[in-house]
Amino acid sequence: MPGPEILRRQLQFWGQVQGVGFRYRARWAAQGLGLTGWVRNLPDGSVLMQVQGPESAIDRMILQIEAGHYVRIENLRAWPLPLEPHEYGFSIRED
Repeated sequence: MPGPEILRRQLQFWGQVQGVGFRYRARWAAQGLGLTGWVRNLPDGSVLMQVQGPESAIDRMILQIEAGHYVRIENLRAWPLPLEPHEYGFSIRED
């Protein structure tokens, strides 16, 4: 029996998402859920993320991030992306 379908999404978050541990919570949640990808702050105050894994795990990741103290996601936009077959781990990018 095949496992869940693996997806890759680019997500952009707005709200109280910078300076509140958002990226660190994202990495912690992704590692715990077996997701891959990266997250970084953008100059406009939003946070950009690419994440890959089962849709249910991506949804759980977002809930875990938002459960953090001080984090408040007011808006979220998502785009589908092609899979990155040779990606391992989840990182915080500073670029």
